[in-house]
Amino acid sequence: MSLSKSLPWTKSPLIINAPMGGFATAKLSTAVSQAGGVGLIGDDSNMPALADTLAEVDKALSRTDAGLLPVGVGLLLFLVRLDEALPLLEKYRPAIVWMFAAKELAHYADWAARIRAALPKSQIWIQVGSVHAAMEVAATAKPDVMCVQGSDAGGHGYEKGAGFISLLPEISDALAANGHNGISLVAAGGIVDGRSAAAAFALGAQGVVMGTRFLSARETNVHPVYQEALVAASDGGQSTRRSKLFDNLRGPNIWPGAYDGRSILMQSWADHESGVGIEEIRKRHKEALKDDDKGFNADRSGRAVMWAGTGVGLVKKVQPAAEIVEEVRSTAAARLKEVASKL
Repeated sequence: MSLSKSLPWTKSPLIINAPMGGFATAKLSTAVSQAGGVGLIGDDSNMPALADTLAEVDKALSRTDAGLLPVGVGLLLFLVRLDEALPLLEKYRPAIVWMFAAKELAHYADWAARIRAALPKSQIWIQVGSVHAAMEVAATAKPDVMCVQGSDAGGHGYEKGAGFISLLPEISDALAANGHNGISLVAAGGIVDGRSAAAAFALGAQGVVMGTRFLSARETNVHPVYQEALVAASDGGQSTRRSKLFDNLRGPNIWPGAYDGRSILMQSWADHESGVGIEEIRKRHKEALKDDDKGFNADRSGRAVMWAGTGVGLVKKVQPAAEIVEEVRSTAAARLKEVASKL
């Protein structure tokens, strides 16, 4: 069975919003799922906020025939305590539980076992960024779906990595060679429109995950100046950078060592490049957050982090999430047909 058929509210090609903590809340996940995509809620370890978000989604969406809420919940394993999250998952029964950023790869198996026991009808999705991680996770946690995240992604991912164009087929081949054919793959990292989505589908992905593109959705919980910066950005490979600096601005970095994050370049980065010490950079950053614009600025003179992938230069406007889903889905399908007709 294809992945989209196992998620009965969805349409193919399958479009998924990334579970961006603090950004992907009830309005975004609801809109994406109502449009036939997979709406994912991002959790940043605030259980009361997650409870409120799930309650809001539960009121807005009808459950599947299996009694599942047609959205997913993304959990950052290094931040979240499973004993706190599990009661909420059991209460609301999301169709998908997405796991990412465990301190150790072995932790995924422990979490997957407990979540499966509590929610046997929900799918387990795990995000990986290397062939090694994919193989260990497949053997131990046995997820239903793996999100293969390439290094062009915005926000957090593997500090060392490859673009999905080489990573996804290598993972696919490795899984097949080791008897893990039952795991579906979805692709992430630099996918912002139907053309990049079509490339992922051609490589064997059964769905595409977009973060940067959905940061430009009207329903996303993001500061308007941040959205202005996304739309204004161009030449994403030059105007964004992966660095651990961005997680050091508010204080010592708490992310596991294998991860860093990609942001649009801003004044905090310029200070870092010119040799300003981290304590002074933090001081300036803290002061900037007190302004009405919360440290954001569309011309990159602000000091706050603005997570975005290399595809940001293709994001041209703020629009409703449903419009994004339909546009990417229809363009991807058309592009695949067009290419096939020329072969």
